[in-house]
Amino acid sequence: MNYRSCRLRPGREKSLLRRHQWIFSGALENPDMDFEPGECITVCDAKGSPLAVAAWSPDSQLRARVWSFDPEKIIDAVFFREQINNAVALRRELGLLDPAGGCRLIYSEGDQLPGIIVDRYGEFAAVQFTSAGADRFRDIIVKLLLELPFINGVYERSDAPVRSKEGLPVRCGELGGKPIPEKIVFKENGITFETDLRHGQKTGFYFDLRSAREKIKTLASGKKVLNVFAYTGGFACAAFAGGAASVLNIDASAPALEQCRKNLLVNGFTGNWENLCGDAFKLLRKLDESGEKFDLIILDPPKLIPGKSAMLRGCRGYQDLARLGFKMLNKNGILCNFSCSGLMEMPLFQKITADAALDAGRSAGIICRLEQAPDHPTALGVPETFYLKGLISVAD
Repeated sequence: MNYRSCRLRPGREKSLLRRHQWIFSGALENPDMDFEPGECITVCDAKGSPLAVAAWSPDSQLRARVWSFDPEKIIDAVFFREQINNAVALRRELGLLDPAGGCRLIYSEGDQLPGIIVDRYGEFAAVQFTSAGADRFRDIIVKLLLELPFINGVYERSDAPVRSKEGLPVRCGELGGKPIPEKIVFKENGITFETDLRHGQKTGFYFDLRSAREKIKTLASGKKVLNVFAYTGGFACAAFAGGAASVLNIDASAPALEQCRKNLLVNGFTGNWENLCGDAFKLLRKLDESGEKFDLIILDPPKLIPGKSAMLRGCRGYQDLARLGFKMLNKNGILCNFSCSGLMEMPLFQKITADAALDAGRSAGIICRLEQAPDHPTALGVPETFYLKGLISVAD
């Protein structure tokens, strides 16, 4: 099949030759060609030699996303079946296809399917289509997901803010198969969780923190734990599974904390825990002023740097959180702090954490670095697919 084509400006083919899937408007000879939203196009270098097949996004500065670096590839149901099967095979290899479990089944560029995110919760899948190209093939992708032997129902959560940059409307609802229950129960690392695909953040749960929760479980025995930005209690459950003495959860969302309460109780964690609803920064200051101390503090804020314009403000936010955390640690206490901001690089995050310890008057050493779980693979050609950074530090 011969797709219509666009050309890159001279010298702008280097990123494609390194298998980066993003093409910004500034790299194109004519970024305003009359292609339809999501249309498959052939991307050529400045001399007209074809390099890749991509999906066109006329409303976005990220003007095209590569489906395949084989310029002869036909983008159809056969293509998507092959890519989905590859993603499923990886999760099978990782041991993540337990029928009662959950995982990220498709991670966008990380699985060479830009703009497509699929999370599996037992027999149900939650999907997000975040680009014009993904949205164009929505019906085909849903049909293929329902062909998988372990998926019996699909729910759409295409409500991410990035859709507005693609000129796409918010769209949520059931897409086929069995009706989606109000609450879905699944297991992770032996812990039971209940989630709401309709109203939860993102698709309802953060599978990218799977490995981090396992690490927290190994550190929590006998400890007094502060869990900030607790959401629905993933870290709280992991801490109690590891033998924590107590957990104080903080989150700004009352519904999230109510689900946290349910998740703790369904696992039989009826011991010493408390949920505080409110602004995390304000509550942390109050706890510090009251002289509260903890043995293990977990800081997992939302993305504080959504774009380059927010870099300075976001860095200050991360440093302020870590400073308060270090101040409230008992001797030999452990601080676990995260950034899910893709623009935050690990060396900078480590420097921010070091400055926070210094501001708090503490000496500390990193004992572990954390990153997104392996069902969120980093595409070597797309370093932006690595976004989650975490540090575990011990303070004197």
